[in-house]
Amino acid sequence: MPAAALLQIAPYASGVTRAGLDKDPRDVARMFDSVAAKYDVTNDVLSMGQDRRWRRRAVEMVMPKPGEIILDLAAGTGTSSQPFADAGATVVPCDFSIGMLQVGKEAKPALGFTAGDGMKLPFADDTFDAVTISFGLRNIADTGVGLQEMLRVTRPGGRIVVCEFSAPTWKPFRILYTNYLMKALPRVASIISSNPESYVYLAESIRAWPDQRGLAAQMESAGWGPTTWKNLSAGIVALHHAVKP
Repeated sequence: MPAAALLQIAPYASGVTRAGLDKDPRDVARMFDSVAAKYDVTNDVLSMGQDRRWRRRAVEMVMPKPGEIILDLAAGTGTSSQPFADAGATVVPCDFSIGMLQVGKEAKPALGFTAGDGMKLPFADDTFDAVTISFGLRNIADTGVGLQEMLRVTRPGGRIVVCEFSAPTWKPFRILYTNYLMKALPRVASIISSNPESYVYLAESIRAWPDQRGLAAQMESAGWGPTTWKNLSAGIVALHHAVKP
């Protein structure tokens, strides 16, 4: 399919307020549909503005070049995708939440939004020069399958950058951060989010996610080359980088 395929907007289901840690794709998609309208604003508030800095650092690690084709998986409303287009690359924002893509298409009509499942990507083998996913790998039901799919659609020598929540490196701060996730974050979300229950899932999924070394091991097990990482904000977020052999 063309790298810049346009989003075909279709009706989507509602009624599910949050997903569980089994990460049923239908539940996760509907959950993100329900928070799409206020998603970017809520992230800014809950992260105290840090989410945009984390995404900028991910773009810097990808190092997009004019003429490259880049897959931005779990792109949501396209906030993470626009910088790649600004750098002269062809970016394909892909997400399985139609609600998120609808909001993105209205705000950024020049981007080629594509609906797709991270465990069965709608792209040919060896299509992309780089693939990146920010705060979305955690929501794929089978992390290993998702990483293998990203490997499949990346050309040999191409690169992956995963921007994801991780484990704070200083134990006392880790305890404070966990308390924020499980107690303060849902309370703040109840004020500003259109679906505060979804942020309970967010906190639970972050807490259950592997640490930096654990994710690197998963990436290498999926077939990616030696994986390195860079901690941001004392390890609250980590950027993982690898190359397809």
